[in-house]
Amino acid sequence: MGSYEPDRRATRRFRRPPAGPPPSARPPQADEPLRFDEYGRPVRDPRFDRPPPAGNDWYGAPPVDDRYGRPPSPQPPQPPLPPAPEPGRRGGRSGRPRRRKLLRRVAKVLAVLAVVQALVVLSLRWVDPPTTAFMSANPDGAIQQSVPVEHVSRTFLAAVIAHEDSALPTRAGAFEWGDLWERAQAHMAGEEDTSGSTIPQQVTKNLFLNQELSAVRKGVEALLSVEVAALIDDRRMLELYVNYAQFGPTIYGVCAASWYWFDVSPADLTQAQAVRIVGLLPSPGHVQRAPGGGMDFEVDDGLGWLSRSHVLNAEARVPAHLERLGTQPVEDVGIEGDASDEEPSGDDCSSPPDEVTELIDAEGTA
Repeated sequence: MGSYEPDRRATRRFRRPPAGPPPSARPPQADEPLRFDEYGRPVRDPRFDRPPPAGNDWYGAPPVDDRYGRPPSPQPPQPPLPPAPEPGRRGGRSGRPRRRKLLRRVAKVLAVLAVVQALVVLSLRWVDPPTTAFMSANPDGAIQQSVPVEHVSRTFLAAVIAHEDSALPTRAGAFEWGDLWERAQAHMAGEEDTSGSTIPQQVTKNLFLNQELSAVRKGVEALLSVEVAALIDDRRMLELYVNYAQFGPTIYGVCAASWYWFDVSPADLTQAQAVRIVGLLPSPGHVQRAPGGGMDFEVDDGLGWLSRSHVLNAEARVPAHLERLGTQPVEDVGIEGDASDEEPSGDDCSSPPDEVTELIDAEGTA
């Protein structure tokens, strides 16, 4: 296909093209309509029904990639991209943000639970809980009424300290770590634990845990008791213990126990009565009230001997401790004076709780 000789001057676009058809232009055919471009040159549509003219300039010159007119060099083949990991697949980047987000959520939940749990423990310094985990787990129900520790016989409080945790007034914390390690080794070896838990540990167990004897429960008890001992002083710790410890099949706390077993208020318990009630702590479920008051170990389950043995053990050990130290351990935890010196109040348990009276009448042991 013919063309004009290119004009090399910069004013090429502003020069008027020469008149007339180009020298090498093909004469128009009769059956073809004549059209002109912007410069007045005739334009003819390409014909695809005939072979291209000589020189094969029908399709134009091949592309070039440099100023010397050389054809473009072939590009080396590119390696294929690695396949993208499946979402959530182990090792893939898409799973890492999900795991991190999940870990952050778990950490937030644990932090909230820790704060709530600390607030609950802190509230025990002033609030008497309406129930405990032990009381809720008793299928036969629970009878309990709180009483300020100042209205409880000092002999009874001294007997509790002597029988359960003689180191309470002098120990800093919930327990001695060396003693805890010895108990853990004895438990793992299948040996009997003769030392028993401290009062802070028992308060923690009574309020929040259950009676399961597994290593996991013991570990949780130890951890929680550290926090309980850090937030609650010894006086309040002893008050919580004597108000929520189990002293009979359905009897909890010294207020219900003193009236159920001996028909007296907690302030009027004698040494002998206090020692017998304290002796029920290791095994309070295999005893019943005797007619007229007192303890009867002839029970239907045939395990009365177990509770009786613990009471006899207390009667053999605790009086000697009381004779040697008196009520000094009670004063050391911050409880001074005597219960008889306290002014009467509406919560001093000077009369039997209604539930205790109803239970005695139902049993026919009044």
